[in-house]
Amino acid sequence: MEPRLVGPGPYRATRLWNEIIELFRAGMPLRKHRCRFKSYERCFKASEAVDCLHELLGSNQNFGPEVTRDQTVKLLKKFLKNHVIEDIKGRWGKEDFEDDGHLYRFPPSSPLKSYPKKPSCGKEVIKFPDWNEPKAGPSQEDIPVKSVTMNSEMWYKRHSIAIGEVPACKLVFRRELTQTNIEEIWKSMTLSRLQKVLGLDSLDEVLDTKLVNSKHIVHNVYNVNKQGIVTLEDKSKELPHWILSAMKCLANWPSCSDLKQPTYSGFERDVFKTIADYFAQMKEPLLTFHFFDIFVSVLGLLQKPNKAVEALQISCLLLPPENRKRLQLLVRMMARISLNQDLPPLSESVRTRTLMVQVFSRCILCSKDEIDLDELLAAKLVSFLMDNYQDILSVPSALKSSIEDHVVHLQRVQFQKSYPEVYRVRFPNPETEAMLFPEKTKQKPPILMWALKKPFQPFHRTRSFRM
Repeated sequence: MEPRLVGPGPYRATRLWNEIIELFRAGMPLRKHRCRFKSYERCFKASEAVDCLHELLGSNQNFGPEVTRDQTVKLLKKFLKNHVIEDIKGRWGKEDFEDDGHLYRFPPSSPLKSYPKKPSCGKEVIKFPDWNEPKAGPSQEDIPVKSVTMNSEMWYKRHSIAIGEVPACKLVFRRELTQTNIEEIWKSMTLSRLQKVLGLDSLDEVLDTKLVNSKHIVHNVYNVNKQGIVTLEDKSKELPHWILSAMKCLANWPSCSDLKQPTYSGFERDVFKTIADYFAQMKEPLLTFHFFDIFVSVLGLLQKPNKAVEALQISCLLLPPENRKRLQLLVRMMARISLNQDLPPLSESVRTRTLMVQVFSRCILCSKDEIDLDELLAAKLVSFLMDNYQDILSVPSALKSSIEDHVVHLQRVQFQKSYPEVYRVRFPNPETEAMLFPEKTKQKPPILMWALKKPFQPFHRTRSFRM
């Protein structure tokens, strides 16, 4: 069975789970083994399973070569818990799998997960607001009308001029764009672009659009400093100063501007542990539980880097500003540490880049409900973030320009509807310009009689002029 790329879309984590199980069952060699003077057919050692699955994951384009052996063991623990495998005595349900010589086998029943039933609703259409709709309030029919007692004279005056039946008059509402309207435009157009980049018919099964805050999008676009980092109005949501100092120390090593130079061996490891402990205690990942499915969907585009970068750019705009700022600072620090040749190793057994991914993946992306592949998916996403963080965590200029142009167009249209005469003067088109500024008819100069005569001849003095 050949591995295939699992693209964006709903239930991507479930599809990947089933894909890996099928590949593992098809590729795992089964042999006869002996244990305690007894032979067992069609089974395998735990260490053999780790070797096979690790190689399978590393060569699979959905995961890649950065999958570690330790992550492979953790996945096999989940396989044992979910009865993908069992020991030779038929026991399963616990995560007590170890990288050793214990014997395991595949159960006869299929362990594949079923997909949730799709809702009966059709494709989701992202609706753009209609600014001519009246604001919420009492309808015209609910407006109280004062009763009038009519005498015969008033009745005669009112009905003597009535010809036929007079249609009921309705109020015409016309509103200018408010800040709330502009924020909703940003939300609608941002989600529409994200849906197009992902190539989905609907975002409904990967994102609850009601949880997308339009104010967060606008804030993340316009409230940034010179380095492109989000600025926060509420300073209580900023990272503590001591954490920022520690992050700057490692990111700029050996130039630690906020801290004194280290005076003992292993100082940099203590600083790193302080940062890791702080982010590990967060109750929710930086990409939030709500947006887990949309970021997992984006992973299906990693074979098309430009599309993946754009999809992540847009997805990160949906984050709360404080989450986006922390993500920007953390990923930038991780990338700089990984490339810093002057920084001493932070681990004896793991490369610095691999350590960054292992330590911070879960605080960046994880599911609220335990997902069997969330650790591998998070590692894949974080690796791509580190390699492309400058582009991904910047504001997408093309999207920003298109939305701003659309807002300006709507504002001009609303102005034109409300003040048509003023609009014609301020924004004339070729037709209205001709009406406002008619060209003056040029009068032809009168034809002089001398122009019809022969060309001017030079004056010759004759004798009659002599004295």
